[in-house]
Amino acid sequence: MTQRDWVSWHGAYDDPESGLSRRLRDVQRQIREAMGRVGPGEIRVVSLCAGQGRDLIGALAGHPRREEVTARLVELDPVNVAVARAMAKDERLAGVEVVESDAGRTDAYAGAVPADLVLACGVFGNITDEDIHRTISILPQFCRPGATVVWTRNRRPPDITADVCRWFEKHGFDYVWASAPHETGYGVGVHQYVGPPVQFRAGQRMFSFVGYDVLRSGAPWPK
Repeated sequence: MTQRDWVSWHGAYDDPESGLSRRLRDVQRQIREAMGRVGPGEIRVVSLCAGQGRDLIGALAGHPRREEVTARLVELDPVNVAVARAMAKDERLAGVEVVESDAGRTDAYAGAVPADLVLACGVFGNITDEDIHRTISILPQFCRPGATVVWTRNRRPPDITADVCRWFEKHGFDYVWASAPHETGYGVGVHQYVGPPVQFRAGQRMFSFVGYDVLRSGAPWPK
């Protein structure tokens, strides 16, 4: 397990020109577009390793369908959980639940899936390639037919975006969109589930969170 301070890490969002801020804007835009693809009624959302929930909570601010959203944000760090809960309360998002739990285990999502929108932001860059593939193979259990998955993974060498897209397609997802490859400090991808309903199974380990700096042998976090 990485020893990175995941609370202070969020400080980069305060710089509008940082890679994290640019990534956040892309993710929020894709969240809003995904919500537009959901028919009338409830919009169910789950977020893996949600951090402070800035992506979903920010996207819902002022959104005309915010009252239709039922969301579960799963995050292990208790300080980030507290911040996310406070942000959701400030935005009066009664349907947003923030759970302090291990996002790498399917148990944390029982009762919240299948969803219309699955967020895997800040996950794939911090776990092994094997765990990325395993997670993608399990995500159909989280998805209603037509659900959107928004994911992130930096595009610094070795850029495995093509592999991630191939793994999604292998497990019943169609490619929708990806951020430009010249933006190497971050990458955002969107896939839509077009496969059949898959029964949810609790008790599965999708991934173990390792951390970018550990995986890259002490490499600094991309700016």
